[in-house]
Amino acid sequence: FSCFSNHKVFILFAAPTCSYQNVLDHLHLTKANETFTMSRPVKDHTNKTVLYLEMIVYAILDVKETDQTFIAYVWIYMEWGNDYILWNKDDFCGISEVIVPTEVLWKPDITIEEMIEKDKAPQSPFLKIHSNGTIEFRNDQIVISACRMHVYKFPFDIQKCNITFKSYLYAEHELQIEIEKNSSVISMWSREIMATEFEWVFVDMTVTNSTVNHYGYNQTIVIYTIEMKRKSVLHVASFVLPILFFLCLDFFSLLLPHGGGEKIGFKTTVLLAVTVLQLILIEILPFTSSKIPLIVVYILGIFGLMLLSLLETIVVNYLIEMDSASQDDAQSVNE
Repeated sequence: FSCFSNHKVFILFAAPTCSYQNVLDHLHLTKANETFTMSRPVKDHTNKTVLYLEMIVYAILDVKETDQTFIAYVWIYMEWGNDYILWNKDDFCGISEVIVPTEVLWKPDITIEEMIEKDKAPQSPFLKIHSNGTIEFRNDQIVISACRMHVYKFPFDIQKCNITFKSYLYAEHELQIEIEKNSSVISMWSREIMATEFEWVFVDMTVTNSTVNHYGYNQTIVIYTIEMKRKSVLHVASFVLPILFFLCLDFFSLLLPHGGGEKIGFKTTVLLAVTVLQLILIEILPFTSSKIPLIVVYILGIFGLMLLSLLETIVVNYLIEMDSASQDDAQSVNE
């Protein structure tokens, strides 16, 4: 509208308004438009789609040695390009990004190779599209993966578990997975945001990418290796020290007087207590271990020493009774 003041004309223009829907209408981005969902979003099929992937460990939920499984809560960030998602932000009041539902756009078919149980939590329902054609997807996931445990040094062991990302079907010339950040950065971020570590201490996380041949064609994979150290204080207090105390108790039982069977009963009770601790330990350690863990050797050694001590007590009591019986027979003959 215009204003008249002192014969001067002032024309005021209302600022233009824009909405996210204007951008979507410009792109013709709808759920019914199969251009955005049916195939890889490239205008030339010889061009590969480059996927930048990043994973951060938010929590170590559980490590099951007997089942050889590793359970973690992770944050996953993915970014790739779409040739059909382009607009000039200056034409839409500076709007440079729009959040849309995931079902309206093509997404890479990324899976975790070690996954042994499907995550029951729903995926993030939205994507973020940028004016330069970049698509951004973030998702939180509980990963239940297979991990080969090495418990030779239990409870002072350090475990390394891999989480490998790969495509179901796309070959290397179609989809290439790249690393967004280096190992030191993601390790630092994971260490800063770590909410819980169960009975473990997060040590480090390394990331590498490589090319492997699956079913006759090459694919790129990204491998995150999580290194963690067991908190050994509780296991030392629960297994190592009590068994050592039982051994000391068995040695001091040598001061008990022979005869009457009390000494043999005491040693047998201590030996049974060590056996109970050994049975508890068997439930923790996996049966697939290629080497006998050192703690098992430690328990077997102490068990053997206590068994020899018990046998020695039985033999000594037998010899004392035999000597006592021979003395009684000699006295009866003299009388």
